Amino acid sequence: MKTLNTTLAVLVLASSSAAYAAVDFASFDADGDGAITKQEAQVNAQLVKIFDNLDADGNGELSKEEFAKVQ
Repeated sequence: MKTLNTTLAVLVLASSSAAYAAVDFASFDADGDGAITKQEAQVNAQLVKIFDNLDADGNGELSKEEFAKVQ
């Protein structure tokens, strides 16, 4: 069920016009440290909603690999 919810949220994120324009990792990684924090994710409401589902290792950050699930 978690996978289904994540998949649906990813589809919503990718299909929203604002998100579609900014779906690349670097646009969310504001400080360029190679990870997206919850604070950096705040620029996109849909990403905030699915952040915990994408954060597979539970470290509070999204790696490029974890974020790639969105695309």
